[in-house]
Amino acid sequence: MVELSKSIDVDRIRAAHERIRAYIHRTPVITSERMNETNGASLFFKCENFQKIGAFKARGATNAVFTLDEATAKRGVATHSSGNHGAAVARAAKLRGIPAHIVMPSNSAKVKIRAVEGYGAHIVFCEPTEEAREAKCAEVIEKTGATLLHSFENENVIAGQGTAAVELLEDIPGLELIMCPVGGGGLLSGTAIAAKSMRPQIKVIAAEPANADDTAQSFRAGRRLVTEKKFTIADGLRTNIGQPNFEIVQRCVDDIVTVSEEAIVSAMRTIWETMKIVIEPSAAVPYAAIMENKIDLREKRVGVILTGGNVDLDALPWDL
Repeated sequence: MVELSKSIDVDRIRAAHERIRAYIHRTPVITSERMNETNGASLFFKCENFQKIGAFKARGATNAVFTLDEATAKRGVATHSSGNHGAAVARAAKLRGIPAHIVMPSNSAKVKIRAVEGYGAHIVFCEPTEEAREAKCAEVIEKTGATLLHSFENENVIAGQGTAAVELLEDIPGLELIMCPVGGGGLLSGTAIAAKSMRPQIKVIAAEPANADDTAQSFRAGRRLVTEKKFTIADGLRTNIGQPNFEIVQRCVDDIVTVSEEAIVSAMRTIWETMKIVIEPSAAVPYAAIMENKIDLREKRVGVILTGGNVDLDALPWDL
């Protein structure tokens, strides 16, 4: 098991922000009067769908790649990913001029495969299971000598992901609640550490598909549970939370709520239609929780991290 030290704090997240500043966007925060009125709250959407590679993953991967020493970096980097983290690692490696090897499940979204290819990384496909991903990635590392950059069980990745929350809290004063989705827990870990450090009274709540609710089950049980996943349209959230990430969640997160597949689709469509921006299903999960009244946010100032906008336009979840 990977162990994360307790040295991931807001200072380390701020240092990551300085390191990656030249390579990422400081993404905008968007509001909607209609959505505020509908929900009886002031909602502030941090638009990581406008980030480099179309997702927040650019933050953590870039920080991880640029913290490697020269000798290690020259041997290249490797990871396994359903898409966004793979694209982020591929881009960061290209920026640093080092090789990248990305193991992807055979059922990865075509838009995400094209993104990884576009950054010049070497793709290796595998069966769509966690065991197959890890085994194939280990093979690649054995052959190439590349360094594993895990998508969530990596301190530098977590620190990089936390920079989105730092920006949000700097840009929007007085937030009382911050929300993001949870899959492996990299974003949630970084968000919770940053938020609780910068604003100790803030509530941190994550949302998860009911069909992939290992984090919610683990949170209630008080120990990490590995569950069999049913299908969820939120392809970025099909991973079980990491043990070290779960330990951070236990310390810093106030609640985990779950949402239906129907609510995810409805939330995604609502944001497309109302805010005129493209987000992917995983990014819609926190707003799905708001639509299903899973959280009491009446008259509160709420920050919502919209995690990405990489959508296969040939496979939209509604009829056009």
